[in-house]
Amino acid sequence: MLIVNAGELVTLSGGSQALLTGKRMENLAIVKDCGIAVLAGKIVAIGKTHEIIGKYESSQVVDAAGKLVMPGFVDPHTHLVFAGAREAEFELRIKGASYLEILEKGGGILQTVRDTRKASIDELVETCKKTLDTMLVYGTTTVEAKSGYGLTTKDEKKILEVVKRLDEEHPIDIVSTFLGAHAIPQECEGRTEDYVKLVIDEMIPEIGDKDLAEFCDVFCEKGVFNIEQSKKILLNGKEHGLTPKVHADELSALGGAELAAEVGAISAEHLLFSSEEGLRALAKRGVVAVLLPAASFTLMTGKYADARKMIELGVPIALGTDYNPSCWVESMQTIIAFACREMRLTPAEALTATTINAAHAIDRAKEMGSLEVGKKADILVMNVPNHRFLGYRFGTNMVDKVVKNGVIVVDEGKMLKQ
Repeated sequence: MLIVNAGELVTLSGGSQALLTGKRMENLAIVKDCGIAVLAGKIVAIGKTHEIIGKYESSQVVDAAGKLVMPGFVDPHTHLVFAGAREAEFELRIKGASYLEILEKGGGILQTVRDTRKASIDELVETCKKTLDTMLVYGTTTVEAKSGYGLTTKDEKKILEVVKRLDEEHPIDIVSTFLGAHAIPQECEGRTEDYVKLVIDEMIPEIGDKDLAEFCDVFCEKGVFNIEQSKKILLNGKEHGLTPKVHADELSALGGAELAAEVGAISAEHLLFSSEEGLRALAKRGVVAVLLPAASFTLMTGKYADARKMIELGVPIALGTDYNPSCWVESMQTIIAFACREMRLTPAEALTATTINAAHAIDRAKEMGSLEVGKKADILVMNVPNHRFLGYRFGTNMVDKVVKNGVIVVDEGKMLKQ
């Protein structure tokens, strides 16, 4: 395949080996009137259109004249696998109920746990495939998927087996994270330590030793898992080959950012209430801050992570959807719009945060997240002339074509049959 005449080609080359931080987040390595040659699912050449056409021939030529060509979006934080919905909770939030109040009454995560436990693997696979189709149409080519709606060994394994099947059967690449420490199940109410022991003694060995997940996450938050409990879980996960991630400082300043730096986490996620000391620790250790503006939007508190402060301190930033039953958003384009308006990221910074830095947050930067020779041909052709339209234009899909592993899977904004 050849993609030629790109009006603006965003390569983000140079970000594969090191995270882009500070002012480097705005260095998109843009080239004009450029072309890409793809062979066997990989990028084999990038250069001026006349050079590409002069050197390569193909029966499949995509004319991207006047259009933005960029890497596929990488979504580094989702709760992809679940059953049911929580539309009644949405109304409760409108009326002023808080996240933890809903959880304490058996709603929120616990409602989704009840629904997901009842669902079969096949039912969950079919539901998730529809979600992934939507994500792909909006330009997402790689997704991280967390467990956490099972909260028993059997049901956590079931969710991760669904993730494994989806990775095999859907064009999107899916990276798995074990999040057994997502909430305290109702059967363990008042016995948090007993549940922590179950996660450590039974769940992590079963999941880590059977290679069902790559990462281990924990909801480190007041009223859920405290610093000491979270640390035990994450360090035990490391012993079983699971790289730490942390849901940190989403609802209160508990010290989750400091914990993420201490345990050598690959990412710390949410970070609305993180201290400056915690942010400096993340910067020093190179922990990626995965910011989730749609989660803040759905909480309706008006509080967002301080992205500008993080950039000033040299914290590497990525953006994700936090797709889940209370934050039902599949489009990374929407996330960019929120990040630009509510966190004051520039379109260039937001683009970096949804591609190469997001790939670093799931340890995939050597394979994807930028357009470079040798990397996967995960490429978007967008119906806009340049990257500044990302965030500026919103509420519609700007994707024309999605190329995944060198194959056109979305054309004229519509999913193609595989």
